Amino acid sequence: MNQSTDGTLIAGAAIFTGMGAELLVGQAVLVDRAGVIEQIAPESELALAGRRPHRVDLTGRVLSPGLINTHVHLGLALPGTAGDLVAGKSDPDLLLVMAGSAKHTLNAGVTTARLVGESRYLDFALRRGIEAGVVPGPRIHTAGHALCCTGGHGWESDALEGDGPDDFRRLTRLQIRHGADLIKVCISGGIAGEHEQIHTPQLTDDEMRAVIETAHDWGRLVTAHAGPAATLKRAIDLGLDCVEHGYELTREVTDLMAAAGTWYVPTITVSRCAEFFDEQGVPAWMKERALGAGPRHWESLQHAIASGVKIAMGTDMPPAANFDGTTATVREMEFMVEAGMSDLDVLLSATSRAAELLGTTSVGRIAVGSHADFVATDGDPSKNVSALRGIDWVMKAGQVVRDDASRVAV
Repeated sequence: MNQSTDGTLIAGAAIFTGMGAELLVGQAVLVDRAGVIEQIAPESELALAGRRPHRVDLTGRVLSPGLINTHVHLGLALPGTAGDLVAGKSDPDLLLVMAGSAKHTLNAGVTTARLVGESRYLDFALRRGIEAGVVPGPRIHTAGHALCCTGGHGWESDALEGDGPDDFRRLTRLQIRHGADLIKVCISGGIAGEHEQIHTPQLTDDEMRAVIETAHDWGRLVTAHAGPAATLKRAIDLGLDCVEHGYELTREVTDLMAAAGTWYVPTITVSRCAEFFDEQGVPAWMKERALGAGPRHWESLQHAIASGVKIAMGTDMPPAANFDGTTATVREMEFMVEAGMSDLDVLLSATSRAAELLGTTSVGRIAVGSHADFVATDGDPSKNVSALRGIDWVMKAGQVVRDDASRVAV
């Protein structure tokens, strides 16, 4: 659906705003021609000034902000058969792979994606294409290439290698030169490196300090791929802003994270997705390491919940990948509930709290002045996140990008 020159009016739905537990009932949302929320009020009280906006009727449904997935790789190339095919593609072919993944991501209800490691700076080209309306996809916040030491985590795929503080300062500035919104650095081993272990520390304090100080000087946050608590404690003491995975967190470290305001993106799916690994044809050593990390990874998330750490939802798996009868994005959120978070907190972690991590109020909430990025469901996901299994209507910037079986009149 193209936007009307008079905008769009969405009526009939109960509204989860992303800013509180109570749904708005009896309110309509008026979207201007630029795809920004202009008014929220009873339909009879909207100030239309003679305009005739296109009306979308969502009676009986729940309207929520579009989801934000904060750990995404659109050009994912894991070790194994599927990853080898992706890694071996030319730039144009890989860009097409990423564009396809971006389209599927958007259709899954993820209207904003935080990319934390891509290849060949193609993420910036894709972002330009999405912003220009050439290809469909979510809003993109990207780190560019991840940074690692020589032979460190991710060197085989997207990460750029460096050694010593001067190298890491230059690599950080290089990502910013290309337009990076944040910096991703790999400070320990992980599940996808054959010659490392999750607990392998990979950067010195001077190297971590060089990344963090340089990024902060340029107004960028730094997030770290990290596993062991001891390595994370060093990074947090140096001013790290966010932790990805955190496979082996202790309560001491999560308490430190909470006190320091350090964010956590658990990606709990990656240590319990055996079927996905089989589909990707990953080697046995990787599958065993990933699934073997599952119990401690689960404890890490529970420690973070108990400590009151700020948590944002992210999958590491492709956001729209099939997983347990739904998408990886929704399954991640269900796992977070199973680990001890409330349904409301999990939904906030994928909407307004994720937007807080991104440093914006223009997404993740339904409020005047925010982008008109929405999903619709039959049930209320703030009471049961599994209602998101029923996403069948998605809007981004005031344009309907998914409407299964034309359930609503548009």
